[in-house]
Amino acid sequence: MEQDVQQKVAAWLSGNYDEATKFTIRTLQAENPNELADAFYKNLEFGTGGLRGIMGVGTNRINQYTIGMATQGFANYLINMFPNQQLRVAIAHDSRNNSRLFAEITANVMAANGIQVFLFKALRPTPELSFTIRHMSCLGGVVCTASHNPKEYNGYKAYFNDGGQLVPPHDKNVIVEVEKIASVDDVKWKGGEHNIHLIGEEMDEAYINMVKNLSVYPDVISRQKDLKIVYTPIHGTGIELVPKVLDAYGFKNVSLVEEQIVPNGDFPTVVYPNPEESEAMSLGLKKAKSIDADILLGTDPDADRVGIGVKDHHGNWVLMNGNQTAVLAFNYMIEARKKKGLAKENDMVVKTVVTTDMIDIIAAKNHINCYNVLTGFKWIAELIKSKEATENYVIGGEESYGLMIGDQLRDKDAVSAVAILCEMAAYEKDAGKTLFSKLVELYVEYGLFREHLISITKKGRDGQAQIAAMMDSFRTQPPKSLGGVNVVGLYDYEKKEAKDLANGQVCTIDLPKSNVLQFLLEDGSKISARPSGTEPKIKFYFSVQGKLDTAENFDAAWKLAGDRIDSIIQDLGLK
Repeated sequence: MEQDVQQKVAAWLSGNYDEATKFTIRTLQAENPNELADAFYKNLEFGTGGLRGIMGVGTNRINQYTIGMATQGFANYLINMFPNQQLRVAIAHDSRNNSRLFAEITANVMAANGIQVFLFKALRPTPELSFTIRHMSCLGGVVCTASHNPKEYNGYKAYFNDGGQLVPPHDKNVIVEVEKIASVDDVKWKGGEHNIHLIGEEMDEAYINMVKNLSVYPDVISRQKDLKIVYTPIHGTGIELVPKVLDAYGFKNVSLVEEQIVPNGDFPTVVYPNPEESEAMSLGLKKAKSIDADILLGTDPDADRVGIGVKDHHGNWVLMNGNQTAVLAFNYMIEARKKKGLAKENDMVVKTVVTTDMIDIIAAKNHINCYNVLTGFKWIAELIKSKEATENYVIGGEESYGLMIGDQLRDKDAVSAVAILCEMAAYEKDAGKTLFSKLVELYVEYGLFREHLISITKKGRDGQAQIAAMMDSFRTQPPKSLGGVNVVGLYDYEKKEAKDLANGQVCTIDLPKSNVLQFLLEDGSKISARPSGTEPKIKFYFSVQGKLDTAENFDAAWKLAGDRIDSIIQDLGLK
């Protein structure tokens, strides 16, 4: 074991840590020294979004001490940023094991620093935390969650006064303050309990009213109130608000997936509590088939991601990917608002650079500005803030199953997304159609886009180095062709350069630096590579496009697009 690791272990064994923690460390010393080394070989990084990691003892784990030290650093930053002000923060948590404990520790440390704390008295969705920060004029907030990660994980998302996650310069400046906390002895653990105020139902009511006001066609819902909806919270916080929101919208035929409605940090029915995973939606699909439902919806543990299932043109149940869901939602908000006379000349929509370009085309043909930002809703929130004086934000989204409708909060919101998606299904049913047939109509009108995602996990101490090596290889030796089509452009967001590979011309990318590469092909296809910011993964995003003359030709065109993706994957050596 390296000397610096031994020193950290010794410091925990001799320091002000509880006896249970010290006992676990001694046990690992005797029985699993490799695991002990992994738990202490570095400090868990407070990244630009906060903390996320495996729960356990050690500096490289999520535990009460790493949570407390992070909170002290964040508190110090808020105090420095807003001198002579009464500071207010909101705190929430999801259904994960220890999330309540971590939320209470966060509240205690904030309160001990003289900050007024509004702590939800029970689990609540992440989007409600974002809404609460704005609604209650807080200067910051925290939600304890690891989103869609496996049960071993937990995390800590930090928010600023606009209700969005930290962006420059605040993200890096908070990291500096957190890194100054060298010991648990630097943390104010208690003494301000009188500054903690419990909140709950009153905030739910305000949030539900906000979501209800997003509805474009309540008259359609009144006609289609018996739309057959199946919903699963996948053992998460969605159960707190989604059924109430659907009821507020007027939907009366909502069936819950019984096996998954109880919040449970062990996520007993799934491996990954993520609606992106077909396995997590399998029980929902089973129920949807059994009752011949119109739509299936599932949300992740902190209810910021939503997945949907619908029947295709053959009557088979299919799970839509995040790009397809985003296309339908963006188009609906644009199209329905125009028909209802709600559209404004300065309307805008926002998406991420790895999300389907079909949205850009839909926006352009409807004369609406579509902005592209880096991956992460904090960048969507930041763009809204920069444009809110001159443009009207309508909807934003990303391919990883995230949507944010309206500007009353500043993070992705699966609760409001569920409501709007059900309204969309009701609208199409009222016209004798389905969401799937609507999607095919859009493919005919705007071009067929097919996307695919591959995630490669590289765990352990060497994982980060392996991912860095893959990115370096693609950056220094970009492929000349993929799937038999020439690569004509290379976008390097780390270097902020967009290069035309035919003539060597280089343009500047006007976005913050980010470790993302994109290959643009001659036929309009786009391949993106991006290491995950929250998991030990590298993600590859594939998007190919083509034409669809008629809905009847959909199956053949879809297969052709899939074959093209397979060929590109093979050329990249990912198969």
